[in-house]
Amino acid sequence: MPELRQNFFTKEWVIIATERAKRPEELVVRREMASVPAYLNTCPFCPGNEDQAPTELLRSPAGAEQPWAVRVVPNKFAALSSEVQPTRSLQHLRRRVEGFGFHEVIVEGPDHSGCMALMPDEHVARILEVFRERYNTLSTDHRINHVTIFKNHGSAAGASQQHPHCQLIATPVIPSQVRHRLHEALRHYDDAGECMFCHMVEREVEDESRLVLKSNLFVALEVFASPTPFATHIFPLRHMASFGEIAPAEIRDLARVLRTLLAKIYFGLENPDLNFTIRSSPADYVGARHFHWYVSVIPRLTRTAGFELGSGMFINSVLPEAAAEFLRRVALERSAAAAL
Repeated sequence: MPELRQNFFTKEWVIIATERAKRPEELVVRREMASVPAYLNTCPFCPGNEDQAPTELLRSPAGAEQPWAVRVVPNKFAALSSEVQPTRSLQHLRRRVEGFGFHEVIVEGPDHSGCMALMPDEHVARILEVFRERYNTLSTDHRINHVTIFKNHGSAAGASQQHPHCQLIATPVIPSQVRHRLHEALRHYDDAGECMFCHMVEREVEDESRLVLKSNLFVALEVFASPTPFATHIFPLRHMASFGEIAPAEIRDLARVLRTLLAKIYFGLENPDLNFTIRSSPADYVGARHFHWYVSVIPRLTRTAGFELGSGMFINSVLPEAAAEFLRRVALERSAAAAL
């Protein structure tokens, strides 16, 4: 029988459509894998073409005397501008803020054909270190209230450049989705005296049915009310409200867990388009006891249709427990060897 499940964090309802439930492997979109060159002379993110991109903001390793491994540049087609001020105005019911903000591109590596799922863990850790540095740097700007770090992989996920990259957008307002999560987390803390995320993670680790993988410092799992197939969250086991609080050892461990999860999705579902984002509180919440940051990885395997748009309620045709079991079974060593 179908069932409705409630998202513990947002209180939103999800329909788990067991009557038309699909086996996870049925969602694989098989397509011809086009050959991608390691270098493209028209790509602004390839080494040697740096003059095709805006002026560099940061590189790792630092200094021009050695080749870069990760670069940060302003987005050439930025959604917001750092050249204006976040002036607010209210006219009747129309509230406006000038389009101030920062929109940056984190180039993940020099290889145009690269893919984070196939990178060494050490390189993914370098990317995460750059995330943390830019997050903390931009958070010190008193005009910025929230920083969102995200990745679009594939055209269905919104990627317009094939060269592997992530993006960062820093805004003068806190997005309503973030505010809603903060509100629900604070309400739970007031009622129960505990972080709702820590509580949920403890229960899920005990249950194990939705667990994908666990390290000493992080856990990846399908949440009980996953809105879409294979929507997987990675939670730090140490309570932290802001991503900017992550320690060096945690960055290395997160790199291993994130890369392993992406590889399981890459091989198990044949490299689907996907998004991931770091869901963090604003930096001002450092030390807050009620919120807990996490990484949300969402493969784009289904489309949002009329019911979802009209109701705000998602229909998931894959049981979260089945999705977790499927990903646990993906053997990366065998898959990687077969791909050679």
